[in-house]
Amino acid sequence: MPDTRRHRGPHAHDAEWFGAEVERALRTAVSELSWLLGRGYAPDSALKLVGDRHALTARQRQALRRGACSDADRDARALRRLPVPPAVPRLAVDGYNVLITVESALSGALVLDCRDGACRDLASLHGTWRRVDETARAVSRVGAVCDAWGLGAACWYLDRPVSNSGRLAALLTRELASQRCLHTVSLSDNPDRELVALGLPVASSDSWVLDRAPAWVDLPGAVIDAHVPGAWRLALGA
Repeated sequence: MPDTRRHRGPHAHDAEWFGAEVERALRTAVSELSWLLGRGYAPDSALKLVGDRHALTARQRQALRRGACSDADRDARALRRLPVPPAVPRLAVDGYNVLITVESALSGALVLDCRDGACRDLASLHGTWRRVDETARAVSRVGAVCDAWGLGAACWYLDRPVSNSGRLAALLTRELASQRCLHTVSLSDNPDRELVALGLPVASSDSWVLDRAPAWVDLPGAVIDAHVPGAWRLALGA
C-alpha cells in the first residue's frame, strides 16, 4: 500500500505513551539503559531488559534507544559540541537527519532532547522519502538559521539509495538558492562516511557521525528553538 501521509505528525497513541504522567518513568529508563551501556552490555539486550522492566511499548523503546548513551559517549560528544551560533564558516549537513526532525516538529510530532544534547525525532524513512506539507517550511527555516549564523556554505549530503533523493536534492537546491549561505547538495551511497571525511563540523544527530566528526552542532534543535516555539519536546537527559 503506498504511503499517502501528508504530515510527519504524532502517532495516534503518543499522547498516552509520552504524556506528563510517564515522563519520569521514561527518564528513569533512559538513565538505567545508559548505565548498562556504560558497563559493556549489548545494546539490544540492555534495551530489552530495561524495556521489559518498565513494560514499555515498542515506540517508547525506540525513544529510549535514541535518548540513551553511556556517560563516556555523552562526555566525548559534549567536548566536540559547538555552541549556538557556531563560529565556523562551513558546515556539513546530514540532510535527511536534519530535515525530518524539523518537519516532525512543525507537524506537531514529538521530538526528543536526548542525553548527549542532540535533538532527535521518532520518524523512520524505510528506504523512501516523500514530501509532506511541512517540507518547504522546514527547508526555509533551516536556511534562515544558516543565514542567521553567518555561514558561508552548507554542504548537504543525502542517501542516494533512498527513493526520491534526487527530487529532494532538486527541491533543496531550488528553495535555498536565494539564501546568503551557499547551499550545495550531494547524493552519496555512504553519506555518513563522507560527512566525517570532509573534516568539517557536522549538523547531525546520528550517533556514529557524532562519535567520529571533529565537531558537531545541533542544527535541528536550533531551528526548532527559533521557529517552532510550541514544539512538543521531551527532555530525556534530565
